[in-house]
Amino acid sequence: MSDLAREEQERLMSVVFAVEQAVREIMNPDKVNLASLGNKTPHMHWHVIPRYERDRHFPNPVWGASKREKLANPIDSQTARALKSAIQKILD
Repeated sequence: MSDLAREEQERLMSVVFAVEQAVREIMNPDKVNLASLGNKTPHMHWHVIPRYERDRHFPNPVWGASKREKLANPIDSQTARALKSAIQKILD
């Protein structure tokens, strides 16, 4: 993030926050995790992860050790379309 110009940082974070807002509105999670990773290849990306108390890993990170056997529910195509639409609306 610090390699970006201030304007680029602000634009990137506005997109991250827009995605988080849309995820909260459409998916109604118990919590949202935000993470920025990229240890080996120089690049920037963010994870916006809806979390539910019933998911396999909660309260651990999704890439951490599982706490229970139940699998997380995959996102269905209708929810994916609604999420895409909500993100586009926020960013317009």
